[in-house]
Amino acid sequence: MTAKPSPYPASPFGDWDGSPAAARELQKQLAAQVRLVDDFPRPLRLVAGVDVGFEEGGAITRAAVVLLAADSLEVVAQSLARIPTSMPYVPGLLSFRELPALLQALAALPEVPDLIFSDGHGIAHPRRLGIAAHLGVVTGLPTIGVAKKILCGEHEPLGEQRGDRVPLRDRAGEVIGSVLRSKERVRPLIISPGNRVSLDSAPELVMRYVTRYRLPEPTRLADRLASRREEKAAARRSG
Repeated sequence: MTAKPSPYPASPFGDWDGSPAAARELQKQLAAQVRLVDDFPRPLRLVAGVDVGFEEGGAITRAAVVLLAADSLEVVAQSLARIPTSMPYVPGLLSFRELPALLQALAALPEVPDLIFSDGHGIAHPRRLGIAAHLGVVTGLPTIGVAKKILCGEHEPLGEQRGDRVPLRDRAGEVIGSVLRSKERVRPLIISPGNRVSLDSAPELVMRYVTRYRLPEPTRLADRLASRREEKAAARRSG
């Protein structure tokens, strides 16, 4: 039987030479390809959450993807990819460390998602190419960044009620995302589009998939898989 070809690129970095300076230059080039318009399928059928963790003191990159039915949030499939980490941590260049494993995990899914929620930033990044934006450009898929902390930008005071949000702006005043209170009186999320999603729609789509937790279900489930919380809980129960 012939193996089914992957719909994802074998390498997200082209002819990058491995240096941080060249990575920053590539980020600028790819950021110019980001599309901040709503160009995702309607109605959504399948959504995915992606997250990346590390094992063995950072030597192994562990990428997790969870595929869900968009209407019921039923888990359709999930996948893990574990590969040797090929780049040390460099602030602002996280996607160069994480994307190879993440693309492998996505390729193992039985279907291509209509929309991907990524743990990390979209355009709310110094060079407008966080991991969600990088993933969106190299795959061509609609993506949204769902981050827990601000990487760059500032905002006005945020209300305490579920769904409250304010714009996140860079130093020049350009809107690069939203600060979103996904749950009453909990720390907000930093939401920014990655590709093929508008600035206004990104937080609305996130709130569509927030249940009783702070994180939307796609990234919450991916976070559990990437961080091995389920494995650790099972080990505690069996021990």
